[in-house]
Amino acid sequence: MSRFDGRAADPGSYRDRRSEGAFGGGTRAFAPPSKADSAAAAADLDGLPRFEKNFYVESPSVASMTEEEVEAYRRRREITVEGRDVPKPVREFRDVGFPEYVLQEITKAGFVEPTPIQSQGWPMALRGRDLIGIAETGSGKTLAYLLPAIVHVNAQPILAPGDGPIVLVLAPTRELAVQIQQEATKFGASSKIKSTCIYGGVPKGPQVRDLQKGVEIVIATPGRLIDMIESHHTNLRRVTYLVLDEADRMLDMGFEPQIKKIVSQIRPDRQTLYWSATWPKEVEQLARNFLFDPYKVVIIGSEELKANHAISQHVEILSESQKYNKLVNLLEDIMDGSRILIFMDTKKGCDQITRQLRMDGWPALSIHGDKSQAERDWVLSEFKSGKSPIMTATDVAARGLDVKDVKYVINYDFPGSLEDYVHRIGRTGRAGAKGTAYTFFTAANARFAKDLINILEEAGQKVTVIDIEGMAVAGHGADFHMLLLQRAIFGLSLWMAMCISGSLNLFTNDR
Repeated sequence: MSRFDGRAADPGSYRDRRSEGAFGGGTRAFAPPSKADSAAAAADLDGLPRFEKNFYVESPSVASMTEEEVEAYRRRREITVEGRDVPKPVREFRDVGFPEYVLQEITKAGFVEPTPIQSQGWPMALRGRDLIGIAETGSGKTLAYLLPAIVHVNAQPILAPGDGPIVLVLAPTRELAVQIQQEATKFGASSKIKSTCIYGGVPKGPQVRDLQKGVEIVIATPGRLIDMIESHHTNLRRVTYLVLDEADRMLDMGFEPQIKKIVSQIRPDRQTLYWSATWPKEVEQLARNFLFDPYKVVIIGSEELKANHAISQHVEILSESQKYNKLVNLLEDIMDGSRILIFMDTKKGCDQITRQLRMDGWPALSIHGDKSQAERDWVLSEFKSGKSPIMTATDVAARGLDVKDVKYVINYDFPGSLEDYVHRIGRTGRAGAKGTAYTFFTAANARFAKDLINILEEAGQKVTVIDIEGMAVAGHGADFHMLLLQRAIFGLSLWMAMCISGSLNLFTNDR
């Protein structure tokens, strides 16, 4: 018994997949299989039922687009694509060919047009091919894989007792996993698709009961999912649609062994969608292990490390002891009831600054990894509702945290990498809105100066190099000024720092 949406599957969509050795030499990183590979893959599929995964029928309006129109559209929306037989982008929701029940949910959500990643990603995903999506945070990528997942589920035989999920989404943090499940619940309700969220830090009981009842979609963090599998509370035999969301973050957090262990238990002819905000070599190598002949879609040049151009970036140079006073002065200037997200490096620092802010009368709460899940949920609820418009956080909230209308991000501590800088400030300026980010930069952060300048310049922030006397020696104006300081401290080595004027307090020698 199946729930089809009425479209016939492409017989060629059921293909063999190569294993970790699937990527031949030459210039083709994701090569088609050899005959030997095909035979080995076919052996892996013995006893597994065939499944439907190609549901895309090009609409007349899309089919009528000329190559020139397609290229012009991709240029305008800053979409780049790779792969063979890449489908044309869709310009309207009706062009995608979603079933009526999905279109109704889109209409209810009030969306006007597909985002760039959705415009190109939906036709790719609905074709049943593997997909690499490189897109900045806030780009709409969650629905870019969830809506095709709903179509995929509705075309498969219904779950039998003891079956595991059909769709598996892996996410790096419980916050992101919960947010994905909220979207899955909202958009899957009309077709009665059940989903659950599997993550650590909470009792297993409710999660086990959900799995035992049977759910079509599981959103999980890797560690807790492995625990559930090893405890025989679920299995991955029915998984035919696999999503790795924020793959770069999962690698940063050391989840590669767990990801490989999970993927090894999923049938090799699955469809895999691999999402990342950046494309370093480690992320590319993991993709080579898991994907076969994929499409690749890159939005807004995200393959390189770039900040969202909708965010106005301000960087201040100061000493560690000046930070708190500067923070209070900044809050006095910008506090208008809007949500303000403040990032710290450590859990201890997060709690200390929050305590000090509350003592000074500021409505601040904190979230970090040592908080219980119940407390983290409560803090997020207070922040989202605006009851506590200031939230301090460690990087647990930097990726995947989807809070509407965060107007300001403040990096109280500069992060440990430029990737984390980009993802932190990406909590504002989401879904087409404008945002502002303030960053405190100290001598200890000097090694990031050059790369940070590159990010600022690429984002259109006017940068001027200034010498030690404060004279401009190169640049493009006075909106943003970069100070290159060389100073000997008690005979120690020279250090570099930088600052952005506009709201600039120059670093002073306080020996």
